Amino acid sequence: MARARGDIELAGISKSYDGATYAVDGVNLRIPDGAYCCFLGPSGCGKTTILRMIAGHEDPTSGEILIGGEDVVGLPPVERRTAMMFQSYALFPHLTVRENIAFALRVRGLSKADRLRSADAMVEKVRLTELAGRLPGQLSGGQQQRVALARAAITEPRVLLLDEPLSALDEQLRVQMRQELRRMQRELGITFIHVTHTQLEAVALADLVVVMEKGRIKQAASAREIYSAPQDRYVAEFMGGQNVLAGNVQSLDGATAMITASELPAFEMPLGAGSRVKSGDAIDIAVRRDDVELRRPDGWVAPAGRAALPRRVLAVEYQGNFVKVMLDAVGQDEFVAYVPERQFFAQPFTVGDVVVATWKAEHTRLLV
Repeated sequence: MARARGDIELAGISKSYDGATYAVDGVNLRIPDGAYCCFLGPSGCGKTTILRMIAGHEDPTSGEILIGGEDVVGLPPVERRTAMMFQSYALFPHLTVRENIAFALRVRGLSKADRLRSADAMVEKVRLTELAGRLPGQLSGGQQQRVALARAAITEPRVLLLDEPLSALDEQLRVQMRQELRRMQRELGITFIHVTHTQLEAVALADLVVVMEKGRIKQAASAREIYSAPQDRYVAEFMGGQNVLAGNVQSLDGATAMITASELPAFEMPLGAGSRVKSGDAIDIAVRRDDVELRRPDGWVAPAGRAALPRRVLAVEYQGNFVKVMLDAVGQDEFVAYVPERQFFAQPFTVGDVVVATWKAEHTRLLV
């Protein structure tokens, strides 16, 4: 039998609890069948509300939610073929791993033999065979999470929903469980919808990252595009790794513009396809911190095609494979360079040093 489709379309969905303010405000989004999608944003941005509306635990105030082409608004979770893995895991303390996983099938009326046979297969998938007879209190946090994941997946949902599933784990375990979640998603082949406020988690896991602010989607794209090509200041600053500067368009010449910014000498940068900026416009620009090089100012002159910004070193932080060098702010905006570790220690900078921060002009991105 063909697997039921798990593609999702959110068509103009909104959610208001008081009729005046909106937790979710006119969201439109398509999530392909079998995708790993992460909703990312700060607390209160509406990401968990969207998750609960897809699950069937809340209904939208307006709009449609389609799963596999079917409008599921008003249907209970069991009829939507969705399953939700909660942050707290909610395991039964008196049931073994095997019994916890099988419990969802008991609710659906399967015979004991069928329940346990399916549970044993799922126990093997999540690599808990040796622990199948243990109680939840005898498991580590990561093992408990695998049980919760298996219990949600055993019902063969077409969409599996995960609400901040890694927030209770330490850093090492989070990394291990990211790998486990991705492996399980690939093996099951179903759509995963994962809510998180952690940028690295979303970038590491997702095919589709959806960045939200105040109930609206700011950008939905691949992890690489979200990180390296943010559309606006909010996404660039929220995702991190970018220097964002306010500037002005001094002049235009075809597909390039002469840009000025506070304390930044004018430089020419390419405009993206379809850009509508005009001479004199106030704009925001971004450059990745790992695209910034630091030079000693003595006798160094920026060649054509590079931006150059004289600054003073404020702080230096060792990050392992790179060194984070924090410089004087440009206007209201901090400016940071990520210098490869070996390069930094070959000619280290110290607090108070005067440097020139420079980067290829083509690496500057115009934000909308």
